[in-house]
Amino acid sequence: MEITSFFIYVGLNDKETGTKLFDSEKYLSVLRTVCRNYRVAFTVEIVHGGYFHEDGRYTEEETLVVGFVQISEEIVAEIAKDLCTFFNQESVMVASSPATIYYINEKLDNGEADKK
Repeated sequence: MEITSFFIYVGLNDKETGTKLFDSEKYLSVLRTVCRNYRVAFTVEIVHGGYFHEDGRYTEEETLVVGFVQISEEIVAEIAKDLCTFFNQESVMVASSPATIYYINEKLDNGEADKK
């Protein structure tokens, strides 16, 4: 099934102070609450990255990379807006790409079949 996957990149440095105001677990807690309220499945990773602000300043910071599949672009945009606001960011980045998903359901044979 051809679908679109989305990733939201949310920096953890506050736009006013330029520093990370809370520990990573606090940001993850907010993210979990947002996704639970939108009733969407997600994955998240904390990475380190760097970027240039609109005014040319360079910043390096910890960033949450939040992944989604089987979700509408409109819901992703709403989540991105919420995270941008809650984490007091200048902006957040949303990336999308075509994806093919499938599920594998395999079980270990625990030897029961051999005992018959």
